[in-house]
Amino acid sequence: MDRRYWIGFNLVKGIGPVKFRRLLDHFGDLEAAWKASLPALAEAGLDRRSIENLHLVRAGRDLDDALLKIEQLGAQVLTWDDADYPANLRSIAQPPPVLYLKGALTPADEWAVAVVGTRHGTPYGREAARELANGLAANGVTVVSGLARGIDVIAHKAALDAGGRTLAVLGSGLDCLYPPEHAPLAEAIARSGAVLTDYALGTPPDSVNFPPRNRIISGLSKGVLVVEAGEGSGALITSDFAAEQGRDVFAVPGNIFQRAAQGSNKLIQQGAKLVNSVADVLEELNLALVNEHRAARTVLPVDATEQRLLACLSGDPVHIDELGAQAGLPISQVSGALAMMELKGLVRQVGGMHYVVAKEPRAGYQVD
Repeated sequence: MDRRYWIGFNLVKGIGPVKFRRLLDHFGDLEAAWKASLPALAEAGLDRRSIENLHLVRAGRDLDDALLKIEQLGAQVLTWDDADYPANLRSIAQPPPVLYLKGALTPADEWAVAVVGTRHGTPYGREAARELANGLAANGVTVVSGLARGIDVIAHKAALDAGGRTLAVLGSGLDCLYPPEHAPLAEAIARSGAVLTDYALGTPPDSVNFPPRNRIISGLSKGVLVVEAGEGSGALITSDFAAEQGRDVFAVPGNIFQRAAQGSNKLIQQGAKLVNSVADVLEELNLALVNEHRAARTVLPVDATEQRLLACLSGDPVHIDELGAQAGLPISQVSGALAMMELKGLVRQVGGMHYVVAKEPRAGYQVD
């Protein structure tokens, strides 16, 4: 895979996940799409404006230079084709085709919770964010947030203070960090997690960028915890994305006289799970056993049943009944094996008892 062409198409205004998929399906790879004629691009399903924008980028951007600048920044590029692309994010509708990141993502980040809220938190809200994010991180849960002023930055710092992992999702390019005073924190996060974005280098922190980036915050997470949010807060946009993505939404109850709590209190009225302590989140998301889950991944072997099921799985969802038929195994045996395989991170259930492969068996696993 040549990352230059993924970067190139990511620079083209109007080409998002749907058009990336069309290009890949039509041409087979992005290098062929990048070098295609304008009529061939139209045949692949690109509209006139996207083709014009692509023509301008092809004529005006040096992809070797673009890749070099990313490397000089100490960053890396992840795409749909990478095994390290975050599993939670891959499962959402139309995940971003390209991620730019400083730091590293690890399998541990599959157990993640977003902690978000207002930029103007009350003393109560700030303390709640600190205690909850610290508790999540202390229990092995990765804390995801947006590096914004207020609740976000408190959540990141609390996770670091607990010795845990945290991910910061930007609404700008990695070289246009916002707010700028959080640069030292961003460096600390990159050492104990990752700072990431789907915006190319040079993208300024325009206000229109932040609502779309919130889908990545929720997409990286098992659930979204709103600490304090006024009506119209960006944190509520994140909770909306979470609901659309099938994630759990949690909210901390606030003072009914505080504007900063009006949005989060309304979430509770609408069905968000009320949070009094970190245990409420851990129990609801079955994250109280994160360390046990990790141990299962590293020490339990892949047996013959699991190997047979893996051979029948891919990135396309397969129903458990069809899986049993393909593997020639009784459903009771398939169900038990899939439960263990989920613990190991080998498969994921994507709804309606449909399963996809999550990753290849780790080196060192042996088939009995």
